Amino acid sequence: MDYEHTQRAPLYLLLHAIGVATVVGAWQIEDPAVSTPVAIFSGFFFLLGLSFRQLSCRDEGDYLRISFGPLPLFRRKLLYSELEKVGPSRSSWKDGWGIHLSSRGGWVWNIWGYDCVDIDSAGGKKLRLGTDDPEGLAAFLVSRVPGPTDQRPNSASPEGDNHSQPE
Repeated sequence: MDYEHTQRAPLYLLLHAIGVATVVGAWQIEDPAVSTPVAIFSGFFFLLGLSFRQLSCRDEGDYLRISFGPLPLFRRKLLYSELEKVGPSRSSWKDGWGIHLSSRGGWVWNIWGYDCVDIDSAGGKKLRLGTDDPEGLAAFLVSRVPGPTDQRPNSASPEGDNHSQPE
């Protein structure tokens, strides 16, 4: 089973508006010692706007690639081998949007809305991943949670005798 989903959000419009406002402000300032840093600051908001236009989750074989974009400055890998518990959930306004530490522990990666998937990984790591497809993402990740160690008998005994039947 493969998974790929992209959620788009209008948050980038706010970041671009701040960038435009600071460019206009920089243009109005006559002193280059002040206007230059303000113009650079506006460029920072344009880059953030390009970075927080969408949140994509894509199966990459051994891990889930999570990235904001279309300019992928912020991305991470979620290794399937480290997954312990996964479930759809809803966040609150306190969890907010963006990338930050959560009040419940762990990290929040969210671009828009309150639907999310709570993910617990090895070592006590927690991630609350925002998505507009919580059921689909949770079902996919649950299918990737490692099961108990394979307990099937080995084809060769410890003494080296091969007990398998010829074909």
